[in-house]
Amino acid sequence: MSPEEDHSDDTALAGEYVLHLLDDAERAAFEQRMAVEPALRDLVRDWDEQFSLMTHDIAPVTPPAAVKARLHSSLFPDNTARRSPWWGWLVGGVVAAGIGIGAILLAPNLIPDIGLDPTYTASIAAEDGSLIVTAHFIAETNTLQISRQTGNALPGRVLELWLIADGADAPVSLGVLPEDPEARIELPSTLATQMAKAVLAISDEPAGGSPTGAPTGAVLAVGPVADA
Repeated sequence: MSPEEDHSDDTALAGEYVLHLLDDAERAAFEQRMAVEPALRDLVRDWDEQFSLMTHDIAPVTPPAAVKARLHSSLFPDNTARRSPWWGWLVGGVVAAGIGIGAILLAPNLIPDIGLDPTYTASIAAEDGSLIVTAHFIAETNTLQISRQTGNALPGRVLELWLIADGADAPVSLGVLPEDPEARIELPSTLATQMAKAVLAISDEPAGGSPTGAPTGAVLAVGPVADA
């Protein structure tokens, strides 16, 4: 925004928030206002929808496989979950097309607890600890058990879980996390076989989840999948 523009204009401010143009202090102040001002949340939702339409005509381009390996090595040198700055690059033009899936989000009591040990685990954590979600994948039942330890979605927003399989061209949505901190996701076999060496991530999305099949909001937490 130029100095001549009115930074107090809520419509422009909401657009800058969606585009991540605000500094940390401005962003925190805006999010505090969103918590109590529904009109601001509506503006953010409108900007999300408008910006997402801009990606519809972008032709997908598959990056070389070595690119992900180099980025992963740089971002996770100690195998510790960190905020992922490469997500915007991945979704914002290099890979613009989402992938349809058949993952089913289930209430905890819809799958009996048969005491099976997890095959893979992941700690999906924000760098500042504001959001921490643990995930345990049980290969025998193709289910991913989710437990949110800390953090919630902003008012009018939702948390959406994504799978980035090793060598994949695009993230795959595993669904919107429910308000209940405990959930289980039943994965189709095609996704279950991709859990090894994958990365799980959580993004901030408009109500109902991403309208594009790819992340549209900020990536809040990331965690690599590891052997249990």
